[in-house]
Amino acid sequence: MSKLHTFVICAYKESQFLEECIKSVIAQKEYSHVILATSTPNSFIKSLCEKYGIECYVNTGDTGITQDWMFAISCAKTPIVTIAHQDDVYFNGYAKNVLEMYSKAKHPLIFFTDYWELRNGKYTKSNRLLRIKRIMLLPLRLHFLQRSKWVRRRILSLGSAICCPSVAYIVDNLPQPLFLNHFRTNEDWEAWERYSKLDGEFLFCNKPLMAHRIHEDSETSATIQETGRSAEDYEMYRKFWPETIARWLTKKYKASEMSNELE
Repeated sequence: MSKLHTFVICAYKESQFLEECIKSVIAQKEYSHVILATSTPNSFIKSLCEKYGIECYVNTGDTGITQDWMFAISCAKTPIVTIAHQDDVYFNGYAKNVLEMYSKAKHPLIFFTDYWELRNGKYTKSNRLLRIKRIMLLPLRLHFLQRSKWVRRRILSLGSAICCPSVAYIVDNLPQPLFLNHFRTNEDWEAWERYSKLDGEFLFCNKPLMAHRIHEDSETSATIQETGRSAEDYEMYRKFWPETIARWLTKKYKASEMSNELE
């Protein structure tokens, strides 16, 4: 089982939270490979890799969110890969649950979990956005519905309830490229929509097994401040709905962006 899963930490510049992320993935109850990928090599990243004995891979090709994620995936040598976002924290049962659910599945596509938020150093276990996402994902608590394309697409038609940094990819069961270089913020939602059409399972663990950090320097926060990302949301809703409904949903979804701002 130890040769099945890899955490690839995506590191960018000099994040003050990177070491905390590293500690969380190397402290897993179930052994996983841990490597790091970056397109911004520097002495800070190098020193942390040396400190924790982590192999560092440098992307010298095209860069950007999706390009960096694809490079990170390519560095792993195992069938299951988690792209660990440098600001986030993974609880020590994450890898164990990945491997257990993978071993019981027939044709898994992705694994993902419930999560908490991490704001100003404190865990937020529940808020309006988290409660809405948990309600949306309720059907996937039933294992037989994890194979239903209809259920998956109905969930995604209302928004992206899947926490991107919680996702483990079963790479050989997914289309290439895993991500399209199209969106700046909704590249993950776009990927889930593509995967939702495939035969196989969306493995959902309703235990909170990681914490997603909300802070002003995150890419999502920056994009919301710059553009509000409404155009991207509308384009995603049009994959499921006619124009009138898509515009209405886009307005409703915009309110949830406020949950990504620090109070």
